[in-house]
Amino acid sequence: MFDPSAVATQLRVATDVELARIEDAGLNAAQPFEQLLMDGWLLRFSRGKARRARSVNAVSAGRLDLETKLAICRNHYDRARLPLLFRITPFSQPTSLDDFLHRRGFDAVDETRVMTCPLDHVLVDSSIDAGDARPKFRAVDISQFAATVGALRGSPAGQVVAHEHRLGGSPLRHASVRRVVEFDGEAVAAGQTVVEDEVAGLYDIVTAPAWRGRGIGRALSALLLSDARSCGARTAYLQVDAGNTPARSVYARLGFVDRYAYWYRQPANLVDELLH
Repeated sequence: MFDPSAVATQLRVATDVELARIEDAGLNAAQPFEQLLMDGWLLRFSRGKARRARSVNAVSAGRLDLETKLAICRNHYDRARLPLLFRITPFSQPTSLDDFLHRRGFDAVDETRVMTCPLDHVLVDSSIDAGDARPKFRAVDISQFAATVGALRGSPAGQVVAHEHRLGGSPLRHASVRRVVEFDGEAVAAGQTVVEDEVAGLYDIVTAPAWRGRGIGRALSALLLSDARSCGARTAYLQVDAGNTPARSVYARLGFVDRYAYWYRQPANLVDELLH
């Protein structure tokens, strides 16, 4: 739990048209089959790990009052047997939503930073500290990618299936590049870029614990950014835990900077079993 008012003002307010475009692209890149539109709010019901694919995204204000909409959301998520989560961004509507949820006992958790980088300004450093071993950066299909990411994260089988299901159903699946890094046949890292017109997102960047700190994630991210540029993208974005200092340092070395923050509101004392 944290206090959103402690987040820098410039990260809580976004008026840049480019950032609104990136927010839309992020929603499109993570869309599951299981979603519905309710009075301007997008309700998502994936059973995977990613909270952005199983939360309420308040994309427009709608016409109903907030108490009515909250009750409708509770019913939908109770029926789906999923925790009721709200994703709060600088674009959430109405703008009073975060305060409304706070007053209704919803805690703020999981502060996330959206970082961006112009692709003509990527600072590439592909050196890897792996001794005499030589990595292979293989492009893989959705099934192998989801299985590898799940194994590297230690995800339960249900989350792996949900991840593969979501990626396989995406209308952007053919504009995505998924890569696995291998040393002597062992998968040690994975990641993907999802391209939508002029913007590209980095997703699912994960490295096995024993292989971290050797530059593998940086080299993989740089290659994926090159893939995105080859597909016509001009700007890259990513979403990273605000407290993940090592990852944020890697991305900063590639040229990424913080542009806005988002977080989730959840009922007080919620235990999110899908994260365990």
